[in-house]
Amino acid sequence: MTAAATTRVAELERLAARTWRGLEEEPYGDWLLRAGGGFTGRANSVLVTGDPPEGLRAAVAAVTAWYADRGLRACAAVPTPGGEAADAAFAAAGWTRDEDTLVLVGPADPWPGADDPVLLDDAPDEVWLAGYRHRGAALPAVAAAVLRHAERPLFASVRPDPATDRPAAVARGVVSDGCLVVSAVTVDEPYRRRGLATAVMAALATEARTRGATSCLLQVTASNTPALALYARLGFTEHHRYHYRWAPPS
Repeated sequence: MTAAATTRVAELERLAARTWRGLEEEPYGDWLLRAGGGFTGRANSVLVTGDPPEGLRAAVAAVTAWYADRGLRACAAVPTPGGEAADAAFAAAGWTRDEDTLVLVGPADPWPGADDPVLLDDAPDEVWLAGYRHRGAALPAVAAAVLRHAERPLFASVRPDPATDRPAAVARGVVSDGCLVVSAVTVDEPYRRRGLATAVMAALATEARTRGATSCLLQVTASNTPALALYARLGFTEHHRYHYRWAPPS
């Protein structure tokens, strides 16, 4: 990949970082230290783009100390291409590697989905929060603060049965620099394969276009085969990948 393409990877990573932020953030050279109470890797990892302010071996030690001071296990989000040298330094220090996460890009289109009405809010209520299952688990108390911590976030949900305390589908979106970044897409098990994931994404895209969005970005783990198939049908293609490196447990 060319130098210009590598620069574009860094630009997209920084754009995405503005839409899913740590509750505490601190620049470290070109890198960005982020902490958010331990909820999600994106909010609790150092984003490795560009160069740190010192050599890589010293940078690894500084990152480790920064997270230890906050009671967190140090973590680094390493995009490729562009992060190979830093990745080697983390590996040499004994940091373990997670699976790849694919960064997909496509148009911000009102994709055709189910006919169910989609509710859009500027904050997640208790019902929305009950519908979002991060890695299959219920959310910790700090999650709501992390989810709200962006400029004008949107929270979409399908609620076919108002009597229940859990929606059929939810998703979150934030527009930054003309790009809609979609996250937290979750469909409750009994409602899957009905087009609801597409419905909540389409509602986000429709509103995002009024805010100037022309493109869309989302992130999905390489092992999430059903989601990858859905996004391929919606016209998304892989732009690049990143993975997490985790420091040895203290």
